[in-house]
Amino acid sequence: MRIGKQDLAYTAIATSDAETITVRGLDLCSELIGTIGFTDYFWLLVLGERPTPAQRSMMDACLVAIAEHGLVPSVQAARMTLAAGPDAWQGAMAAGLLGMGSVVAGSSEVAGQYLHEVLTAAGTTDDAALERAAIESLKALKAARRKVPGLGHPQHSGGDPRAGRLLAIADELGVSGPYVAALRTLGKHAPGILERPLPINVSGAIPATILDAGWPLAAIKAVPLLARAAGLSAHLYEESLRSIGFIMSNHADQAIAYDGKPAGNAE
Repeated sequence: MRIGKQDLAYTAIATSDAETITVRGLDLCSELIGTIGFTDYFWLLVLGERPTPAQRSMMDACLVAIAEHGLVPSVQAARMTLAAGPDAWQGAMAAGLLGMGSVVAGSSEVAGQYLHEVLTAAGTTDDAALERAAIESLKALKAARRKVPGLGHPQHSGGDPRAGRLLAIADELGVSGPYVAALRTLGKHAPGILERPLPINVSGAIPATILDAGWPLAAIKAVPLLARAAGLSAHLYEESLRSIGFIMSNHADQAIAYDGKPAGNAE
């Protein structure tokens, strides 16, 4: 990306004048508001075209799958932020979204990139080539003592039920393709190579299914971000009605033992 003076300063997303607002070539008021569902609009905004019925259904499934998963770290951060600043929903929402990194919630992006690397290494959709690439990649991860993106779950060690459902929906919709194949191949060989249970998780199933449906790799993180914004909204509303933010903070304080220097011994 160039820094400084830029040529070709354009956007193809939206424009407006005194009478109209145009989004992706469509009049916002007469052609979009009241006529398009939000999932379709999300797809249209990002890609510039409406999704097919299969693409819409796959995106809907992914958004529902990742929107809510209890008091995960990003939710705790959001609720404690709102407890400390009840008038700052935007700050609390931001705190929750900023907590979606490569380990929790935002891990779909990492898994999507990893699946793309495996497919690139295979160089073809041939099953044998894909299997070789997957095995070589898993062995390299083991040697480097790195986790396998898209596999394993601390709670759902017997298999992430969300992942199974998303893959089944992709099969039913006919969108399963090379990314789903790569994920399933990795899931098949990973437990034996890394010598521990490594079921396919939802962070692997989301990019595999949505990439095969036609979503761009560079926009993968938008999916969990949008979904979790909905879940965070529920937690923040509940927090405003019956706060547990300070309760969580107090429990954290009680759970963590101090092992620093005793008072009076500071250098």
